[in-house]
Amino acid sequence: MPMTIDSLGVAKFPSPLRWAVNGATRIPYRIAREIGAAPGDDIDFEIAGSRKDLFFNPARVRAAMVTCGGLCPGLNNVIRSLYYELTHAYGVPEVYGFQYGYQGLDPARGGEPIRLTDEFVDPIHKRGGTVIGTSRGPVDSVVAVDNLVWRGINILFCVGGDGTQRGALALHQEAERRGYPLAVVGIPKTIDNDVGFVARTFGYSTAVEAARDIIDSAHMEARSVENGISLVKVMGRHAGYIAAGATIASQDVNFTLVPEVPFVLDGEGGLLDALTRRIRKRSHAVIVVAEGAGQDLLDRSAGETDASGNIKLLDIGPFLRQRIESHFKRVGIPVAVRYFDPSYVIRSRPANCEDAILCDLYARNAVHAAMAGKTGLVIGHLHETFIHVPVEALVAEKKRLNPEGGWWHAVLAATGQPEQFGPPAASGKP
Repeated sequence: MPMTIDSLGVAKFPSPLRWAVNGATRIPYRIAREIGAAPGDDIDFEIAGSRKDLFFNPARVRAAMVTCGGLCPGLNNVIRSLYYELTHAYGVPEVYGFQYGYQGLDPARGGEPIRLTDEFVDPIHKRGGTVIGTSRGPVDSVVAVDNLVWRGINILFCVGGDGTQRGALALHQEAERRGYPLAVVGIPKTIDNDVGFVARTFGYSTAVEAARDIIDSAHMEARSVENGISLVKVMGRHAGYIAAGATIASQDVNFTLVPEVPFVLDGEGGLLDALTRRIRKRSHAVIVVAEGAGQDLLDRSAGETDASGNIKLLDIGPFLRQRIESHFKRVGIPVAVRYFDPSYVIRSRPANCEDAILCDLYARNAVHAAMAGKTGLVIGHLHETFIHVPVEALVAEKKRLNPEGGWWHAVLAATGQPEQFGPPAASGKP
C-alpha cells in the first residue's frame, strides 16, 4: 500500500544537479518477515532525494523556514544546510528565516523575517539553540498563508515535532484550498527520538552522549560517600529512548525508569525495596528516570496543557527524591541523595558529529523534495534510507520503546534490575 505524496504539479524545469534518484523506487515500512511468507499488504514510501526535473524555476524561488518547539541539538546545522543546498546547489536567490517559530508567520506577533546570507549562517553549526528563535503554539493558517503569499514565499520548511507538523499540514491545506503553489516540507525534530517512520531523529545521539557524561558524574558522587544515591532525570515525555540509551552507554546505572514500563514504589519487590537491598549490599546506587515515567504515581487532577496542547507532565524527579529520603529515614538507614536535572543543559548543546551528519542529510533531502514540488510531507528515515512521509501519517504514528525488545532487555542486563517492580508473581504452586 503506497503512501501517496501530494505534488504541486508537473515538474518541467531541468535540475542543475548532476545526479537524481529513481522517483519510482519505494521503501517498505517493514523488511522482516518469515521465510516463505507472502509480502502482504505492507505500506511503503517514496524514496527521498534529488529529482531529474523540478517544479520550481530555481532562479525565481523564495524559500523560508521556521524552527518550533523546544530546543534540540542540531537546529542550527539544519538551518545552515537548508540554506546552502538551496543557494549553492540549486541557485535559489532568496532564503528567509521567520523568527520565533510559528508566531513569526503572523505579522501581528512576529517581526520581519531574517534574510539569510553566507556570512550569517557560516558559523552557526558550532552553536547550540536556533539562530532564528523558536516558540510553542500554533498560528492561524489563514493569516500565515496571507503573509506567505504577500511575501512571495514558494517554499516553507517546518522544523519541529508532532505539533509543528500538524501546523505544517494546516498551512499546506490552506494554500491548496486557495490554489497557491506553496511547497510545505517538514523536518522531524524531537530529542526524545519518538517520531514514527523515523529510525533516529537528530539531536538524540548528542543527548545520549551528554546524559552519559552526567551519569558518570552522578556515579562518582554516589560512590564517594557512604550510602550515596544519585538520581538523574533526563528528557523523555512519552518514550524512554534517552534514558535507555544513556544507561546502556554508561553501564553504571542500577535502576532505569521509563514511561513505557510502569513501576511501583512501595511494598515487597517495589523500587524502594530493591533500592534498599542495593544500598545494604553495595552502599551506593544510580537511578535514571525519564521525565514521563511514573506519572500515574503523581496527582494529575489539574490536567494543564502547554501552548502546543501537550499535557504538562508533573515533575517526577523531586517526587522520587522526597520518597527515597523519607523511606530511608523510616527504615533507619542514613543516605546521601544527590539529584541531577540536566535537561536544559543537554538540549541546548551543539550537535555531535553523528547528529551533524544526520542534520545535513535531513535538510538536503527536504530541499530536494520542495524543489520537485512535493508538499504536505515530512522527511523520514528508515533502513538507512531517507523517505517521504505524508504529514497525516507521521503525526498519527507514535514510536515507543518496546518493553519486549532488545533495547529494554539491554537495559535490564546493564542495570541488573528486575523486569518489573512489584510483588513477586504467584507461582501457582501450593
